[in-house]
Amino acid sequence: MIARLRGKPVANTPEGLVLDVDGVGYLVHATPAAVRKGDAADEITVETYLHVREDALQLYGFADRSERELFVQLLAVGGVGPKVALAIVSGSAVAELRRAIVRGDAARFQAIPGIGKKTAERIVLELKEKLGDPSLTPVADGSGEVHAVARDALVELGWSLIDAERALSDVDPELPPEERVRLALKRAA
Repeated sequence: MIARLRGKPVANTPEGLVLDVDGVGYLVHATPAAVRKGDAADEITVETYLHVREDALQLYGFADRSERELFVQLLAVGGVGPKVALAIVSGSAVAELRRAIVRGDAARFQAIPGIGKKTAERIVLELKEKLGDPSLTPVADGSGEVHAVARDALVELGWSLIDAERALSDVDPELPPEERVRLALKRAA
């Protein structure tokens, strides 16, 4: 298995990031964090996961080990393939996604394109026990609750769940919920 690549980012295509490693170009389906890492450097290291199918070998790339670990855990959930797992990991910070799982916030995952209610509930149900140790997934800071309050406020204002999640993903998660809502509304205007 190819677990890590270090090389020069030579292209960023719709299919993914191309890394030149000693003259060999690897196409890596990468998270936005991994792509940003490549935008700022002559040489980068990405954590990878090699997905083997009957008709293809596909590399998935991550900015750090925590992204890859969550990706692999998501693949263990029934109905979640690599494209959906990549979309989930790409949508929010890993710590935020882990908190959503521990809190049982299936709505957080429904907001991601390609994930329906049943799949979102299955993700929470199947991973909650694995991630349920509070020492591994801090929830005491309340940022998950702040996110849920802000998201629910936008939904009450008539936003779809997906639009609310997208708007809040660009807002500083450290802000109080009312400030997050205000900034989301301001950016939408």
